[in-house]
Amino acid sequence: MAQRSGRRRLAGPRRLVGALISRHWGPDVKLGMRLTGTAVGTVVAAVPAALALVFVEAQWAPLRRFDHGAAASLHQQALEHPGLVRALRFLTDVVWGPVTMRLLVAVLVVWLLSRRAWRLAAWAAVTALAGAAAGLLAKNTVERARPHLPDPVAHSPGFSFPSGHAMTATTSCATLLLVLLPLVPRRLRPVAWALAVVTVVGVSGTRVALGVHWVSDVIGGWFLGLAVVASTALAFETWRSDIGRPLTTPAQGLEPEIADADRPASHGGPSRSL
Repeated sequence: MAQRSGRRRLAGPRRLVGALISRHWGPDVKLGMRLTGTAVGTVVAAVPAALALVFVEAQWAPLRRFDHGAAASLHQQALEHPGLVRALRFLTDVVWGPVTMRLLVAVLVVWLLSRRAWRLAAWAAVTALAGAAAGLLAKNTVERARPHLPDPVAHSPGFSFPSGHAMTATTSCATLLLVLLPLVPRRLRPVAWALAVVTVVGVSGTRVALGVHWVSDVIGGWFLGLAVVASTALAFETWRSDIGRPLTTPAQGLEPEIADADRPASHGGPSRSL
């Protein structure tokens, strides 16, 4: 009985505090938490990319041993299976190649423009361009040599860190997901996420197996690509908060309203422009 009476005494103040927070500080607290979460996500993605760059530049011995061991093992598998090499080349150059990934984003941008989703189209285009620029800058800053293996099965020009294929796949798949998720039925969204993961991991594996990148190159490409997407997404979320729209989570996509753009507005009014 004493415990019940104590709970009743606490219930009143809790409800009062909850009501005050919901009425006066609720939206602001929610906004701050969402923006903080997005900023933390950007840092979480950027820090591993920066660490990878530092370790590569410093030629950290454990990383060198790991890279060379993985490269030698996968290269031996490639030499023993010529048919596998042909499949890997097709996947890395055609199915998951940077040209394919960038064309998909370009088609997405054109489609968004046709739907008058100007800001979302701008975000997708800027993210793709920022990813390409960041990757090029990192390559020319680090100037890491590509693997030199006996009896190479493939060749690729330019520097090695970060992997352009891995970074382009990461930024492109993340962009496609964040834009198109609101249009995907909820039961199929795990399939969309799985396809994105398979694409990023798959193309990264082809680069290492073909002997044109170290493992650390593709890992650096993942995190640098995620950092670019996270930073541009933070800017987009800030714009949403500035115009009074609710902030979103990655599971919702950047602009959930796009799913309603083709639906007639209530009472015969015009649909909202994105």
